[in-house]
Formats: sequence, C-alpha cells, structure tokens
Amino acid sequence: MSRIGKKPVSVPAGVTATVEGQKVTAKGPKGELSFVVNDEVLVKLEENQLVVSPVDQSKDARSKWGMSRTMIENIITGVTDGFERRLEINGVGYRAAMQGKNLQLALGYSHDVIFEAPDGISIACPKPTEIVVTGIDKQQVGQVASKIRGFRKPEPYKGKGVKYAEERIVRKEGKKK
Repeated sequence: MSRIGKKPVSVPAGVTATVEGQKVTAKGPKGELSFVVNDEVLVKLEENQLVVSPVDQSKDARSKWGMSRTMIENIITGVTDGFERRLEINGVGYRAAMQGKNLQLALGYSHDVIFEAPDGISIACPKPTEIVVTGIDKQQVGQVASKIRGFRKPEPYKGKGVKYAEERIVRKEGKKK
C-alpha cells in the first residue's frame, strides 16, 4: 500500500479542480495546469478533495498510484503558491545579471553566457551572486535551474561554480608537496 497515495489531495479555496476522465485540471490565482493520469489509476473529486486510488492491486498500478497523487498535489501547489529554486554563484569574477528577460552569466569563460528564460518561468537576480527561478510548473522550474547550474557545475577543490542554495559541496583535499 502506498502511504503517499492513500492521502487525499485537498483543494484550497480559490482553486477549482476538475476531473474529466483521466485528465485532472487545476485553475488558480497563478494560472492553470493539467495532468493526464495513467489508465491504471482512478481519480475522484469528493468534497473539495481529490482521492487517488489504483484500479486493481497489480504491481504496475500500485507503483503509479503514489506518483500520480504527488503530480496532482504539485499542480494544486503550483497554481496556488508556485515553485521557487534558488541558485548561488561562488568564484572570483563570477556573477549574474538580468539583461531584459535574459540572464547574463559571467562564469570565467572568454564570453558571457546568455540564457533565455522559457515561457512560464521568471528569473530574478536579487544579488550578483544569487539567482531565483520561479514558476508554476515544478518540473520546468527544476529543469531550468538544472540547466543554469550546468553552465558551470561546482568543482570539489575550491567550490567554485553555480550550485543550488541548499546543496552542500563535498570538498576534496588538494595536492600535497
């Protein structure tokens, strides 16, 4: 039994959730998102709660049950609060700045890296060493943050590069003389 799948997803005030066959749609103050649930999982709307259950007790249906419930919870959270991912830049001369809607990164290369934010994602730089990626789709926010981090991943000797704010870099000891 899925411990996560058993919990119903509550629909907060100000959000309208609809279930049409296998498609779950949520409309809220931040926007609208939808998710198509696998055929092996049933979704019902009961008293401002979305209840997720497997069609049968097969291993395949039970394995998709918890994931489907989490995806539905993510679209509900996305249209109410949205998602945010913070990145930090460490290194001498490394900095970030907004250039219109584009993110300009100076990461020690011979040229600045220009990153264009996709639709539905907003990027901000409160400090030259901090980047904040926000949006309503959790997967897209994580993908954009990962792409920005990929321009210069943190290296283990000095910790220079772009890292997630909550990430801890495991440092290595340098060469001995």
